[in-house]
Amino acid sequence: MRPATEDDLPAVVAMLADDPLGAQREAPDNLAPYRAALERLSTDPLQHVIVAVRSDRIVGSLQLTIIPGLSRRGSTRSIIEGVRVHAGERGSGLGARLIEWAVETSRREGCQLVQMASDASRTDAHRFYERLGFTASHAGFKLPL
Repeated sequence: MRPATEDDLPAVVAMLADDPLGAQREAPDNLAPYRAALERLSTDPLQHVIVAVRSDRIVGSLQLTIIPGLSRRGSTRSIIEGVRVHAGERGSGLGARLIEWAVETSRREGCQLVQMASDASRTDAHRFYERLGFTASHAGFKLPL
């Protein structure tokens, strides 16, 4: 695993788009907004965008955001987002290794809590996260802007 670079974007965006939800909201044919986002993320020390590489091929990715906070006695937390594993690698244990990396990085960053959101329709992902020790403890809300 290593930090993502601009050269990784075609593979990362293809993985983001490789499911029914991602196919509706991602645009693999227009990488400009992804380049701008990666540039912003890469200059922020509280953001980690990583890729998993096997045989010189991008096979997984995720984003980890560190958030200092006031609640929970000034706790720092992290949010895991955009977890993706290439279709040919699913079931190999790579997803668990990506999440383990995020949890360990969160510990090193002084986080007291790791959280994530997952679309309600992703029931397989929910079972996967629960097997890794996560609890579906909150309801989430979104407001498109």
